[in-house]
Amino acid sequence: MAVVLKVAERAIRPRSLRKKLRAEGQVPGVVYGNKVENTAISVDGKELTRILKENGQNAVYTLEIGGKKVPTLLYDQQLDTFNRDWVHVEFLAVDMNEETEVEAELTLVGTPKGVKAGGVIGQNLYTVIVSATPDKLPDRIEIDVEGMDIGDAITIADIPVNPDYTIITDAEEQVAVVEEAQVHEEPETDETSAPVAQPEVIGEKDAE
Repeated sequence: MAVVLKVAERAIRPRSLRKKLRAEGQVPGVVYGNKVENTAISVDGKELTRILKENGQNAVYTLEIGGKKVPTLLYDQQLDTFNRDWVHVEFLAVDMNEETEVEAELTLVGTPKGVKAGGVIGQNLYTVIVSATPDKLPDRIEIDVEGMDIGDAITIADIPVNPDYTIITDAEEQVAVVEEAQVHEEPETDETSAPVAQPEVIGEKDAE
């Protein structure tokens, strides 16, 4: 699904302009890639946050640059470490007919029967690399784990094949496993044990 995102071309000098843009709620960015020269842009920070929340990281974002509509993918984003405000964003122009590789989230769905029987489930892998044309890229892949019993594990190879995309990550990588719950027992104390003898102080008897 293509989503239209409004952007504006911007000057790159002086560097203080970027600080001014951020103070006005704009995010400095750049777009480059397929048939597009490096172009400095700015985008409204609130609009960017909203549109990413609604459509995900791997949606196709159509940017209008110089009167031309350019299909892009969000390639990189930088947020302030402390307040999580936008710092910079990068868009990669793509050919809609060529496959590209991105990272997709793995989400476990359902409660395994092994967990209902007292076991615990552990997820070992949270993202995978997928390949597809830009319009078919998934933002996340859901994995049904309800049938998993204690001792069962799921690997990449167990994920059902989807005709829209190909998972590139090693097929032997383990995604999740259901194990028996670990019981931590407190060490027993023997209340009938004899009191521990106190060490004799040398010279004490002589002093008496």
